[in-house]
Amino acid sequence: MMKLTTRSYGGESDLGAIAEMLRQCEESDRLDEWIFLSDLRQRFDAPSSKGIRDVQLWLDRDELVAISELSVPELGEAIDGFLWFRVRPTARKQGIEEQIIERVERRMRELVRKSNSSLKLFSEARDRQKSRVALLESSGFVPCRYFYRMERSLLEPLEEAELPEGFKLRSVPELGGYENRQLTRASVEMFNQTFIDHWNHHQLTVEVLQTELDNPNYRPDLDLIAVAGDGTLAGFCYCFIHQENNDRCGLLEGFISALGTRRGFRRQGLGRAMLLAGMQQLKAAGMEKVLLGVDAENPSGATRLYESVGFRRQPRTLINYIKQL
Repeated sequence: MMKLTTRSYGGESDLGAIAEMLRQCEESDRLDEWIFLSDLRQRFDAPSSKGIRDVQLWLDRDELVAISELSVPELGEAIDGFLWFRVRPTARKQGIEEQIIERVERRMRELVRKSNSSLKLFSEARDRQKSRVALLESSGFVPCRYFYRMERSLLEPLEEAELPEGFKLRSVPELGGYENRQLTRASVEMFNQTFIDHWNHHQLTVEVLQTELDNPNYRPDLDLIAVAGDGTLAGFCYCFIHQENNDRCGLLEGFISALGTRRGFRRQGLGRAMLLAGMQQLKAAGMEKVLLGVDAENPSGATRLYESVGFRRQPRTLINYIKQL
């Protein structure tokens, strides 16, 4: 029988045990979620400019058996909490998962009592994670959104990226880099204006952007921005190569991590041109495959755009769950 205790994340000294437990989870679940020490440092140690991050370790005597993270991006009239958790395969279905959910719900209710705000708790599961799906649904969560993973070979021919008249394509270094505070503020404003009408959008801040730039795998030359004739930042395609993951798994994969066109510049072919330009950047960097995630109900018709340039859905779906508290 387990003797379960819990404590807060303690920093660098905990990272090795967390990484080893997550390695065991990945070998069991095969979710393509290899997580490295650099990822964990970025996730748990980066300063949070707003809201709350509560990371808890769950131990059986001295052995780490589970980790949970509650993140609350903003505090306001409505509070959205996001629950992420992993349980060591040999410790599953012994009540730990239910205890994690119960503890996080108590923490969220504490926030409600203090702020008199409405409260929603989100979590997620892959469609083939039958036990996790059953756990969430038996705990009162209901599906609220579905996300697809799509991929395309970069060994096949690519169309040329043709920007609409009056626009120029620039990389972040060509625009002065994010050391240029004016560019940073303008990029944050562009991102928020682009995704303001998307599901469950939370405002990006300069501080949050800075934590993303601290990722050791980040490459500014893979961030592309379309600039309108009047200097407005009109669209972007941000690409990412997780070199550690590629090296470990023997892959040559890149990602379109974010693609968007801000209001007032849509339906001119800018998004398609930016997407093709991003794919060409990844191919030039030596990648043989490109992947991305897409909201199944994206209001801009992104799935059709991706399919039109050769992306195909992978046979798996990420399900977002919600619980009103």
